[in-house]
Amino acid sequence: MRRSSTEAIALILGALALLLARLPAAHSAAAPAPAPAPALQLQDDEQRPLELARPAQRIVSLAPGATAMLFAAGAGAHVVGTSQYSNEPEAAKAIERIGDAQSFDLERILALHPDVVVVWSGGTSATQLARLQGVGLRIYRHRLTGLDDLPSSLLRLGRLAGTPAQAQAAAAQFGERIAALRGLYRQAPPATVLIQVWNRPIYTVGRTQIMTDVIHACGYRNVYEDLGDPGPAVTLESVLARDPQIILALPPDQKAGLEWLAAWQAYPSMQAVRSGRVISWTDQRLSRLGPSIVDAAEDLCRALRQPPARS
Repeated sequence: MRRSSTEAIALILGALALLLARLPAAHSAAAPAPAPAPALQLQDDEQRPLELARPAQRIVSLAPGATAMLFAAGAGAHVVGTSQYSNEPEAAKAIERIGDAQSFDLERILALHPDVVVVWSGGTSATQLARLQGVGLRIYRHRLTGLDDLPSSLLRLGRLAGTPAQAQAAAAQFGERIAALRGLYRQAPPATVLIQVWNRPIYTVGRTQIMTDVIHACGYRNVYEDLGDPGPAVTLESVLARDPQIILALPPDQKAGLEWLAAWQAYPSMQAVRSGRVISWTDQRLSRLGPSIVDAAEDLCRALRQPPARS
């Protein structure tokens, strides 16, 4: 029996109604779309914000100290390019060199496709930073102004590279060593120290430079720690007036050290000269701003506490 057109239309409409009724149920049963992965939000050593889609897997370091810090934080395998003189630890010597803090090959850096470039705060010029930022590279500023900054900086680098467990272990170890060093010399007789980093003119360090904190850990006081400039030039007349009990010369090499020490002998009335407490120290670990500064500080404290040599 043939159906009328009215019945056919009714059947079609009924089927459509049944299909539409099932659509919400099917939609609700479908798996929800995955939420986008949250961005990694962190701060560098200058407390500047930095956002990455994920922990950095490819890192370029423009400072030897930063390179050593990344290795200590467990991120050495992520460092794909580094600067000249990045020789700590031994494995860092095998990483491609792309220049240094003041002069680097931007094209080679870009060819490495880094997720982030780690720079030395205070050592990389504003002009060079502008070049990096101008091509869209993300910048992480590494900075240590005191020994206590070292453990916290390691933790931040571990978060940057996705190696928090290794960074936490290293931070705890260095924190214990720094505390032990301070405890060892806490009751030692204090003395004032001129930290000489250049000779003509005389350059020293102020209170915001990490060497001042190293001297404090040894139980001494920087004779120029009242100055806020991290690397001020001072006059000979000023040094003579402050009359430090120890002169700690930090020359670039042994030859320069002998010259600097000989120059101070022209002022026998100074306490440091009179007592034979003019010391040359050429250990470059003190200026690299990496983990080995703790080793250097331990060695320096022992040397400063030795009785002066008598001729």
